[in-house]
Amino acid sequence: MVHDGKKTVNVIGAGLAGSEAADRLTRFGIPVDLYEMKPHKKSPAHKTDGFAELVCSNSFRSDRIENAVGLLKAEMRELDSLIMRCADATSVPAGGALAVDRNLFSDLVTQKIRENPLITVHHEEVVRIPDGYSIIATGPLTSDALSDEIQKLAPGLHFYDAAAPIVEYGSLDLSRMFRGSRYGRGDDYLNCPMTEEQYFAFYDALIHADSVALHDFENPRVFEGCMPVEIMAKRGPMTLAYGPLKPVGFEHEGQKPFAVVQLRQDNAEGTLYNIVGFQTNLKFGEQRRVFGLIPGLEHAEYARYGVMHRNTFINSPGLLNAYYQFKTRPELFFAGQMTGVEGYVESASSGLVAGICMAQSVLGQEMTEFPSSTALGALSHYVSGYVGSDFQPMNITFGIIDSLPERRMKKVERYHKIAERSLRIVKDLKKNMASGE
Repeated sequence: MVHDGKKTVNVIGAGLAGSEAADRLTRFGIPVDLYEMKPHKKSPAHKTDGFAELVCSNSFRSDRIENAVGLLKAEMRELDSLIMRCADATSVPAGGALAVDRNLFSDLVTQKIRENPLITVHHEEVVRIPDGYSIIATGPLTSDALSDEIQKLAPGLHFYDAAAPIVEYGSLDLSRMFRGSRYGRGDDYLNCPMTEEQYFAFYDALIHADSVALHDFENPRVFEGCMPVEIMAKRGPMTLAYGPLKPVGFEHEGQKPFAVVQLRQDNAEGTLYNIVGFQTNLKFGEQRRVFGLIPGLEHAEYARYGVMHRNTFINSPGLLNAYYQFKTRPELFFAGQMTGVEGYVESASSGLVAGICMAQSVLGQEMTEFPSSTALGALSHYVSGYVGSDFQPMNITFGIIDSLPERRMKKVERYHKIAERSLRIVKDLKKNMASGE
């Protein structure tokens, strides 16, 4: 569409990503048609009529730049993010974290969107992908009708997260592990050998650990074909030892282990490792406690906890580029958890980048590519460039941000230097943007 001589962009969904994208587009003087199906129709998770509704926690997590999500928020603040301004204005005490009054936060975002003269809000359900410039930011509970349309464009649409935990390589006790594959076929895996006593201590803790309760709308199909390790364990004491922890084909220090937990490299740099076969629905604290009983994982730091829940997302690698732009349909962008980013801040950040790049595309400008040495860019490069057949949503972590050549420093110092470098890059990119600052 054209509004007052200017091309209009459709933004589908007024959640965190959609609200951020819509606001950013107007910073470039671009009119927006924002479509939100509430209040006429709500997903099972939504309770209010407001925009950017927080349906789970009210926490935006750590605010320290030595924490990856703290760095991501700092980059967004540097670019004057709408979501960050509203979050800061409605914050509540939370120690070193940023938490908000969820109602005041949503009310403020809604107010800012409705007061924006370049945004026209349409309260209706979108059941097909619009023609023309459009950003789809419909979130993890996208309606069935639109999901069907997206699946036609992007085959392989996922409807559930079923992700095993990912741990940071530098936090592992390698002295308790050995490299290798079954029957001596290379050294691709890190292996955690367990004695019979260690295995049954782990088994007992696992079957008695607390799990996350499923929402009413989360169908048990989430467990089909990708069973949580704790459910598998409850089938019998030796189920895991004959399944994902089977020791067949291994010998360590002249002996066959009773069981073996395998870790597989999860990124090209080798800084992240996936715990093989450990899809789980355990609470995050329980994952740290129970998986900490595995030799070598006692002090593991988690780049991503295992999750199993309803979540609609496209198979972004191969479909999107680092601008969140659909490769075969340049006028179409995606943003939010639909792209495979995980978390409130991450969703909003993808809306920010998609909004900037969409605006530049509409105006015929060169699109800004945030490099993977920044938190904003690390996420966009992760979802667009993940290599492998098991793409799953990801929170921001230093494990996907380009590291420093010099590693001989304490972790906090290294993360601080990475953060300083990242913020310098974002400030330089901001100076070079034609508008929208």
